Amino acid sequence: MSRIGKAPISIPAGVTITNDNGNITAKGPKGEVSQNIGTDITIDMTDGVLTVNRPSDSKQHKALHGLYRALIQNMVVGVSHGHTVKQELVGIGYKISNQGNLVDFTLGYSHRIMLEIPKEIKVKTETLKGQNPSITMECADKQLLGQIAAKIRSFQKPEPYKGKGIKFAGEVLRKKAGKTAAK
Repeated sequence: MSRIGKAPISIPAGVTITNDNGNITAKGPKGEVSQNIGTDITIDMTDGVLTVNRPSDSKQHKALHGLYRALIQNMVVGVSHGHTVKQELVGIGYKISNQGNLVDFTLGYSHRIMLEIPKEIKVKTETLKGQNPSITMECADKQLLGQIAAKIRSFQKPEPYKGKGIKFAGEVLRKKAGKTAAK
């Protein structure tokens, strides 16, 4: 059996899970998220504990068992606590600002990059003296948050020689040694 798939999911107070013919919806204080899991995988809820079951031991069902359990766990955590991603802009002259969900990046190109963030995500930008400019995003949907974070990172990936670019907070970059002078 899948180690991830057979682990039970405890549902905290204030979170409701509904199963409508394979469409799972989680509602909580941070919002509402839904995911379609199909009709093969079954969900059992008893006493605030949710378990995910598969009908057979076929390779396809084994693969989906752990996947859907992880997706449902992310939904429960998202609607109860929320997911947060923080990214930093490392480089001379790199700037970031936002007006609502419209984010403006200055990344050393000849033009600024404007990105409209979906309304489900709360955006906050900071520019403090002596620190790198940063963007913090919070959302109940982990998939959407990760997709937007990857899009932002793709504007200027960290390069391996000086480390300039957009990186996740706490990310350690492996730097390469530069060329050495010929003797």
